[in-house]
Amino acid sequence: MSTLPTAVNSAPPPGKRKEIYKYEAAWNIYSMNWSVRPDKRFRLAVGSFVEEYNNKVQIVSLDEETSDFAARSTFDHPYPTTKIMWIPDSKGVFPDLLATSGDYLRVWRAIDTETRLECLLNNNKNSDFCAPLTSFDWNEVDPNLLGTSSIDTTCTIWGLETGQVLGRVHQLVSGHVKTQLIAHDKEVYDIAFSRAGGGRDMFASVGADGSVRMFDLRHLEHSTIIYEDPQHHPLLRLAWNKQDPNYLATMAMDAMEVIILDVRVPCTPVARLNNHKACVNFISWAPHSSCHICTAADDHQALIWDIQQMPRAIEDPILAYTASGEINQVQWSTTQPDWIAIGYNNCLEILRV
Repeated sequence: MSTLPTAVNSAPPPGKRKEIYKYEAAWNIYSMNWSVRPDKRFRLAVGSFVEEYNNKVQIVSLDEETSDFAARSTFDHPYPTTKIMWIPDSKGVFPDLLATSGDYLRVWRAIDTETRLECLLNNNKNSDFCAPLTSFDWNEVDPNLLGTSSIDTTCTIWGLETGQVLGRVHQLVSGHVKTQLIAHDKEVYDIAFSRAGGGRDMFASVGADGSVRMFDLRHLEHSTIIYEDPQHHPLLRLAWNKQDPNYLATMAMDAMEVIILDVRVPCTPVARLNNHKACVNFISWAPHSSCHICTAADDHQALIWDIQQMPRAIEDPILAYTASGEINQVQWSTTQPDWIAIGYNNCLEILRV
């Protein structure tokens, strides 16, 4: 197993790019996401974790000439963002949007040095109270679809209308509820669309009842239980393999292992990745390979695994990086698959892999 070098801020020799770039925010970082637009290569959005109402989201980008990250835009956000995602628009045909989840789902438009709120999506208009959103996902095949998960046991699928630019006037983005369903017996902690069956209609969710459930927007009268934790521990995260929609990864609360599932063989993990020495916080599949996945944990480590030996046991990761703090976030860049971003304490680091 090889290790990546630790972060240094010295400039690389002329013509040679550094292996690691670091950005330090003014607050602890919780959520983050790479932009997928081809003209914004090293741009990420990061969200603060401050235990009060007033939080921040910052858009940062790397200046490849100076090798430094710079904040391009900072805006206020109520409560910490539980997730941030840029619109999955690799061709740049949609407006430059990003979405955040927290008390509600919000869609924002990035415009040079400012970011503007386009719409707040709330499907509980009859109450002064809201059920916080734990996560959401943006459909890659149809970027007009988003799905949210909530502590009120439901998942909601939203339809987004993104107006075209008419002359100099930007039409506002708006959204409507396409469907809401009770997905679990307890809180739902994560939701993710699958690329199976055309990539538009299938999604899965995990929650406090310890189950992974799969849904089809065309047949919402029933769901399929893919896996149940033997001890009924809550499952916190869910991630689909980007190249092979038969595989997904999940992890239980406070667990030191990641479980790989094959939807063709329900309820039996095909692999367990258990080299971490503290609880796992995040998982991210490689965008360009069906057999590589990155896991990050409280043991300060980000580990990359090669799982092509499945169903034989996967003993060790192929690459390890040790950060200077507990890693709570990892994101593998879709447009530049040789770069991974991690978040710990108030630091964002991007690592060349």
